[in-house]
Amino acid sequence: MLSDWENCTLFSRETTRNSPQTTHSPETHGAIPVNKENRMSSLTARSLTGAQRAVTWRQGRFIRDCRCFFTSVPECRFVPKTRKMGPSSSPSSSFSSHYRCFTVSSSQRTSASSPAADQKTPSYSYVIIGAGSAGCVLANRLTEDAQESALLLEAGPKDRWLGSLRLSWKIHMPAALTYNLCDDKYNWFYHTLPQANMDNRVMYWPRGRVWGGSSSLNAMVYIRGHAEDYNRWQREGADGWDYDHCLPYFRKAQCHELGENRYRGGNGPLQVSRGKTNHPLHKAFIEAGRQAGYPFTDDMNGYQQEGVGWMDMTIYKGKRWSTASAYLRPALGRPNLKAEVRCVTTKILFDGNRAVGVEYIQNGQKKKVFAEKEVIVSGGAINSPQLLMLSGIGNADDLKQLGIPVIQHLPGVGNNLQDHLELYVQQQCTQPITLYKAQKPFHMVKIGLEWLTMFTGYGATAHLESGGFIRSRPKVAHPDIQFHFLPSQVIDHGRVASKIEAYQVHVGPMRSTSTGWLKLKSTNPLDHPIIQPNYLTTDIDVWEFRQCVKLSREIFAQKAFDPFRGPEALPGPQVQSDADIDAFVRQKADTAYHPSCTCKMGSPSDPMAVVDSNARVLGLEKLRVIDASIMPSIVSGNLNAPTIMMAEKAADIIRGRPALVDSGVPVYQPPTLDTQR
Repeated sequence: MLSDWENCTLFSRETTRNSPQTTHSPETHGAIPVNKENRMSSLTARSLTGAQRAVTWRQGRFIRDCRCFFTSVPECRFVPKTRKMGPSSSPSSSFSSHYRCFTVSSSQRTSASSPAADQKTPSYSYVIIGAGSAGCVLANRLTEDAQESALLLEAGPKDRWLGSLRLSWKIHMPAALTYNLCDDKYNWFYHTLPQANMDNRVMYWPRGRVWGGSSSLNAMVYIRGHAEDYNRWQREGADGWDYDHCLPYFRKAQCHELGENRYRGGNGPLQVSRGKTNHPLHKAFIEAGRQAGYPFTDDMNGYQQEGVGWMDMTIYKGKRWSTASAYLRPALGRPNLKAEVRCVTTKILFDGNRAVGVEYIQNGQKKKVFAEKEVIVSGGAINSPQLLMLSGIGNADDLKQLGIPVIQHLPGVGNNLQDHLELYVQQQCTQPITLYKAQKPFHMVKIGLEWLTMFTGYGATAHLESGGFIRSRPKVAHPDIQFHFLPSQVIDHGRVASKIEAYQVHVGPMRSTSTGWLKLKSTNPLDHPIIQPNYLTTDIDVWEFRQCVKLSREIFAQKAFDPFRGPEALPGPQVQSDADIDAFVRQKADTAYHPSCTCKMGSPSDPMAVVDSNARVLGLEKLRVIDASIMPSIVSGNLNAPTIMMAEKAADIIRGRPALVDSGVPVYQPPTLDTQR
């Protein structure tokens, strides 16, 4: 019995100590202050038939039926239920009573709105699966309404060990970002099928499995994409997701250190900063880009994406500012939010076509939780379609082959997989000013100590402080190639130490036409799905990568790099012909960590759409998917900022709030499309 009560935890002991001491009368649905001298209060719950049970709470203890149970749950109501949910006549469609975890104000809602459930199974207004870039936003925004409650389930651990930021320096020190790519402690550690057009290489796909998700592992580059990406979404069937309707949510999320304007936010939870190192190689890259004929842009996320300039980063006072830091941690003190870790969600529970809860495994135990309002899947572009398929939502033929009962035939689940590929063009540096020495043990200790004591120095940046966006050819309306410049050499995702003094540019096409898919390997939720990105399957994708190499070399050849330029390290001076460049791309191109679009948002008439414009799964009730998987098509830039924006906008949709809109915002147009620059 004790473990059953422990399963019904909405509050931690710390929250219990800090929360107001109030209880509720089920007769009046009113809040009654608890006398501080007499901290004992009783809670009486009546069923629809008048059956009555009394639950008494005193200093963290429940007394029921003359038995006392120690628990950290200050209020958990026993609600006898006999109502059947939906027309199904199967035995599983009629449930008995359950326990509902709620806040003081949420008890004002009638128990009749609760989903039918097994006895002693906890229930919340919302169950959110995945504490990543979208899930943390939703957990925060949905619990701003004190009458609602939410349970946030994360498969990985917390992002702070023993609550200490310094003890978790591998996450929170910006310069330490490659450490978590080397193992699966905070990382799903996915791998693709061998890629036929990339010399049959198996590609490594790290994805975050920790509070903050991939925002706790990424390079902290804050890029929104181009305004036309969102206007394209509108044309692709995502009604209400054009730039006019998305820009206000980018602003709502953001607190930019340079202040608020029509493009930037100044009061949001997500802290965004500009680079502070003033490194001469960053200056050289920006100047070389201008010498090559590209404009300077003072804000790639503002009026003008096209050009070269300084990058925005999700770094605040020398520390990574993930969605766990920005959204989740400030909300953890709310009594109506519970965040659980190391919970692998195994299936969504349905009554007919209505989602009523989820089943998950925590510490080896199978558990259930019910959602009174909605189940929200925010597992990301791999985990979200995987969970839908495990739950019977996907291509019916594929599900039947695995013996999974079909809840809803949606062939788009797991399809339309899109990602950004990139490669490194590397140049040896004639001066000892790169990060090569900083990666030697003595200097690493020095850098680490400075960061641990003051959060300053080389440890306080990810060093990707400059970059740019250009067009690959004439007639392209907006940039389709992205640069990230780094004053260092990277080998194998940073898992191999630098060998020489060198600098590099990460470069890749932004709107490749190759699309892939993912499918279940088995019915075991712990088995990674089969991932097939189908890289470089079209001629235009191959041509664009060839351009990426040529245009990068052109920038590195400019006068600004004369004081620093040594021999080319990659691709190397021997790689000159188109055939040689294509071979280099096949050998060295790799993921930019941007999988997306596997639960496409679109019109119900689109056979590949999975969710509608309100992020509701088509054909089902009380189930949404909100993360990068619902992008109709990949945006022209990094995905973390757009994913946060989408969650902000979806939270307003769920709460029934009017959509924010800012019409007619000016966006840069090239003077001519007859030339490439």
